Amino acid sequence: MSRIIKPGQTIGIIGGGQLGRMMAIAAKQMGYRIAVLEPSPDSPCGQVADYVIEAAYDDRQAAKELAKISDVITYEFENIDSETATWLTEEADFPQGANVLRFTQHRLLEKETIQSVGIPVAPFYAVHSIEDVENAANEIGFPAVLKTCRGGYDGKGQRVVKDISQLAEAAKELLEQSECVLEAWIPFQLELSVIVTRSRNGETAVFPVAENEHKENILHRSYVPARVKDEVIEEAKRIALTLVTELDVVGTLAVELFMLEDGRLYVNELAPRPHNSGHYSIEACVTSQFEQHVRAVCGLPLGSTDLLRTVIMENILGEHVEPIMNQLLNLHDVKLHLYGKSEVKAKRKMGHLTVTAKSLEEAEKKLERLMN
Repeated sequence: MSRIIKPGQTIGIIGGGQLGRMMAIAAKQMGYRIAVLEPSPDSPCGQVADYVIEAAYDDRQAAKELAKISDVITYEFENIDSETATWLTEEADFPQGANVLRFTQHRLLEKETIQSVGIPVAPFYAVHSIEDVENAANEIGFPAVLKTCRGGYDGKGQRVVKDISQLAEAAKELLEQSECVLEAWIPFQLELSVIVTRSRNGETAVFPVAENEHKENILHRSYVPARVKDEVIEEAKRIALTLVTELDVVGTLAVELFMLEDGRLYVNELAPRPHNSGHYSIEACVTSQFEQHVRAVCGLPLGSTDLLRTVIMENILGEHVEPIMNQLLNLHDVKLHLYGKSEVKAKRKMGHLTVTAKSLEEAEKKLERLMN
């Protein structure tokens, strides 16, 4: 039998943001202690942790200190220094390992890896230098999306291009950050996401499929269950289970998908961690994505992912904080999650709201009443 990390032992988390915070809260409810490695003081996760190591993510000595006080190590974001990840894989109990980070940190490698297990992605072409622009344009056509291979989230590090002059201009800018990949524009009808978990024992479980609505490239709302045909739901789950198994992922894998008008699905991105679009699971599922992740890396049996009620999750960005604070007395059956971030900035994720109801229409009405 694989190793079991028992309640009372310590889980080390790399990254002190809101995902680490919610992971820590779920773990502490189960009786675990939490250590976090994070360079910023008073981080969201640090506020609820038992031990805080304030150091850069690529600080090898800090990683050694985290390994020394932790019985198992996980992370809340994938941009971990590769040398540190390799050292942790070799020297500590780091069940997710360095390999999954290797391809999820790099968009081109990620797409090649997804394709290698027979899962469709948008047509793409590598842009290593400005000399690749013409060939990329000829191969992919327009419109298209140029994305940096490293970094980038919530629409950062990418440009929609409609002709070769726009592509050349975007390439000059983005190639300064990282090599790039040009993707064909997919005329998608909507975006879906699936959270799937695989434990260190090989057990798998998949959460209900979410339908996601974005505003300015930032997730605005997740609707669960997704308002699509049953066969689309089953195909989305099949894709997620194939990826988590074939790619030997341990822990949480979030799979973002584009759905075309005819119901076909293309994988857009992967995230090997709990995900914004899975926050609904805290109130709406038997087991939350955060508890499930803790169970997976600790070698415990996975929990039920059954949906208890229909649900909408809505992000709270910096510009929404004051209006929400003015509505505190009207929350009633709306659940408020604030992440404890010290600085409020426009477009920064500061928290989220969750509304459960008998139907998505009823949940929408509850949210609209709150905000009006």
